[in-house]
Amino acid sequence: MAGLSNQKRLAAAVMGVGHHRVWLDPEASTEVAAALTRADINKLIDDGKITKRAIKGVSRGRARKVHEKRAYGHRKGHGSRKGAKGARRPRKEAWMKKIRALRSRLRELRGNSTIDVSTYRKLYRKAKGGEYRSRAHLDAHIEHIKVKEA
Repeated sequence: MAGLSNQKRLAAAVMGVGHHRVWLDPEASTEVAAALTRADINKLIDDGKITKRAIKGVSRGRARKVHEKRAYGHRKGHGSRKGAKGARRPRKEAWMKKIRALRSRLRELRGNSTIDVSTYRKLYRKAKGGEYRSRAHLDAHIEHIKVKEA
């Protein structure tokens, strides 16, 4: 199909695609070679002798598979990590999650009269000071206080 570059260029311009997406029918190469005007090219496009190829995309299938695995915790080991520990989960976010859990627990305990208001205030300040690692740690500390009092 040598010598049809002019026709290919014209067809690309007519169809509004790049010349790599233009397909010329090898069976009709003589007809295509004879086409010199845009009108001739349009006729060949209508006849199906010249068509445009489909756009080649990048498949997301593999990416979806990996995302699915990561959703339940696979492929997240040290070798797959790029950001620093603090970039993947900022310290501030970790603190917010922890302090909200502790404060909601303290409100709950004060609400059902497990602890009195003065104890609540003391524990609240200790929580703010970072004394408790988790809700479980706070609960253990409260149990320890109750054992001491009894």
